[in-house]
Amino acid sequence: MSRYVPEDVETKWQRIWEEGGHFHVEADPSRPKYYVLEMFPYPSGRIHMGHVRNYSIGDVVARFKRMEGHNVLHPMGWDAFGMPAENAAIKNKLHPAAWTISNIDSMRVQLQRLGYSYDWRREIATCHPGYYVHEQRFFLKFLEKGLVYRKHSPQNWCETCGTVLANEQVIDGCCWRCDQLVVQKDLEQWFLRITDYAEELLADLDKLVGGWPERVLTMQRNWIGKSVGAEITFPLAAPLGGTDGADGITVFTTRPDTLFGATFMSLAAEHPLVASLIAGKPQEAAVTAFVDKVRNLDRIVRSADDLEKEGVFTGAYCVNPATGREIPIYVANFVLMGYGTGAVMAVPAHDQRDFEFARKYDLPMQVVIQPEGATLNAASLEAAYVDPGVLVASGEFSGMQNEAAKSAIIDWLDGSGRGKKSINYRLRDWNISRQRYWGAPIPVIYCEKCGIVPVPDVDLPVELPRDLALMPDGRSPLPHAPSFTDVACPLCGGKARRETDTLDTFFESSWYFARYASAREQDRPFDPAELAYWLPVDQYIGGIEHAILHLLYSRFFVKALRDCGLIAFDEPFANLLTQGMVIKDGSKMSKSKGNVVDPDLMIGKYGADTVRVFILFAAPPEKDLEWSDTGIEGASRFLSRLWRLATEELAGLLTPVAPCATAESLGLDGLPPLFAELRRREHATAAKAGADIRERFQFNTAIAAAMELVNFLYANVEALRAEPKGAKAVSSAVGTLLAVLSPIAPHICEELWQSLGHKTLLIEQPWPAHDPSALVTDTVDIVVQVCGKLRGKISVARDASNADVERAALAEVNVVKHIEGKTIRKVIVVPGKLVNVVAN
Repeated sequence: MSRYVPEDVETKWQRIWEEGGHFHVEADPSRPKYYVLEMFPYPSGRIHMGHVRNYSIGDVVARFKRMEGHNVLHPMGWDAFGMPAENAAIKNKLHPAAWTISNIDSMRVQLQRLGYSYDWRREIATCHPGYYVHEQRFFLKFLEKGLVYRKHSPQNWCETCGTVLANEQVIDGCCWRCDQLVVQKDLEQWFLRITDYAEELLADLDKLVGGWPERVLTMQRNWIGKSVGAEITFPLAAPLGGTDGADGITVFTTRPDTLFGATFMSLAAEHPLVASLIAGKPQEAAVTAFVDKVRNLDRIVRSADDLEKEGVFTGAYCVNPATGREIPIYVANFVLMGYGTGAVMAVPAHDQRDFEFARKYDLPMQVVIQPEGATLNAASLEAAYVDPGVLVASGEFSGMQNEAAKSAIIDWLDGSGRGKKSINYRLRDWNISRQRYWGAPIPVIYCEKCGIVPVPDVDLPVELPRDLALMPDGRSPLPHAPSFTDVACPLCGGKARRETDTLDTFFESSWYFARYASAREQDRPFDPAELAYWLPVDQYIGGIEHAILHLLYSRFFVKALRDCGLIAFDEPFANLLTQGMVIKDGSKMSKSKGNVVDPDLMIGKYGADTVRVFILFAAPPEKDLEWSDTGIEGASRFLSRLWRLATEELAGLLTPVAPCATAESLGLDGLPPLFAELRRREHATAAKAGADIRERFQFNTAIAAAMELVNFLYANVEALRAEPKGAKAVSSAVGTLLAVLSPIAPHICEELWQSLGHKTLLIEQPWPAHDPSALVTDTVDIVVQVCGKLRGKISVARDASNADVERAALAEVNVVKHIEGKTIRKVIVVPGKLVNVVAN
């Protein structure tokens, strides 16, 4: 055969696979299914090495599972809405639709050039009306069930992006997309009641143990943030009792055992009572200025332990329901409206934040928990005491251990109507309104007479108009387009106005995995029979950065759709693999760092198979991968050696023998021991590579096993060629080698498989079934110790007697050295494992 030219080989087989529809798949209840999915990309216009790693991992799994007999669904699509398209379109004077579609076309070609086994007939793009019409129906279904609502409240606002952000999209106080500092802005927005599912989202994480990385499970548990405690009402002191209908301030606390030590109240700047508490008081101006200052602080900063605690007295008081004492009400910068009730009973003797605040403003402290065998004095405390102890100065509860006192005080509060047991979650409802153009329109209409009116199903989809000029500053043109906004009310026929906010793009990505099951359904989002067969996803693959955002939202979406009667499963992804980053020069690849490696250049220089081998061999999937020019050169040399082995070194010997052929069919009798050893190594390679891929996704060690077999064949080429009767054994070993490598480097393996004379395609072959008996060797390696210290290793017949093993051990060169001049007291033989010589 001619020399190895990767591009020729790869484009040839990509064309054959596509024309033959070899990766097309249909539901088949008679076969076990396997749904493998990588997180779909945003169509930026170019794939990067992170994409290559993610999709190469998924392709190995898909091809391997197909070889194991599964009916494999492996689709691809595009997360096509979002601000980057809009911003790029403004910059390049293009429409976001044109920019997005062009990028999709380019990226599709790039992915196809890598030979991924996608069923491209199922391709989706979330910006297509045929896709988002279904999520508009989901929105209206959720609205009907009360899962969607609209409210006016302070929201996370990114000035650069010109839109609100959900809490999950604020990372360390900054926008998750542009890193701009997030501020608070009062807006009326649409929300999804994800908090209605907080307990189920938390409990069902237990179902994912073993299938999801523990790190992701922990992140979600922490984000949901379940706390068990009490709600306690502190009545407002006269003359404010009943102000604006409020009889008191309700707090949530996990420490009801410290109630008797509450000496002041801290409110969030956004608390609705603040305005009425300060009205007409001398403190009104100071408090208003402080509130304005604090409201624009990021919530992450406000909750940080190292934040300097600041506050201002409102001039009002409330009453501690346990002691009857009036306590002052402050507005404090570390209290958040988004957690609990936005009010905190301050117990400075037993909470460090309250302690720092009380010291700064000279507020009283009351010790109510004493450590065993010690006495604390509030005046001499250097820090809050937060450990367990015995209650003091706590009325009838004094003398109780504080843990036992928690439930006792809750019962007392409940019985007296002053409080009750309560569960609180950190999780907040999901803000799904976005003030940008390039997104799915929210399908509601506002009528002065009828209020909020859902768009009738017959009028769906509400299509995003593509004839609008974009605003240079990024603001949405929708509110300024009468052709879009001005409509007749579906109920009364009067003048009405269409909603101009679009849906958060995570709305699209929270159900796309279900759409793949029947991607061409027009009148419904999915065919129930197809959905029941394919879902949930068996193996999901993507970055750890989506642990909270996409993964949590998708879990909620599935449960909400289930409760709407649209699906019948509880969790979207049975198993999750979070691959590490691709880094170069010690940091993640990025244009700003100037360390990007272009996949197209690497494919052009080395071929797709080489890029795949390197990216899978360089590190286990869950670890970060350090890009290495020498590493990809090494992968290229390995595939070139594989090519030469089959087309030159063993030319004339190779015939179309099935991988891992039986010993009887190979005719090993009468052949040198080398051929038995070749068969053992062949079957060991199939066994190890299969287990590495199937059980651990350790593609690097699977490749290493194949490399060892290649090295063995090269080392023994002359001896193998000298025995023509061993041709079948050599052919079986090479066939097994190609089958094992085919999920990783499919093109070269398919070409070499054909060169062996096979009439069927390699992708149609099952995974080589190793013979366990072939792995058993006639010898066994035994370690030899002298007085318990390792001094050598011997190889003996598996059925050697203890006496023979002892003789071999005592003859080992290094053992002889260490017993020279000594008297052997005892020789201990552990059959098949070790020999210990006791000598002095």
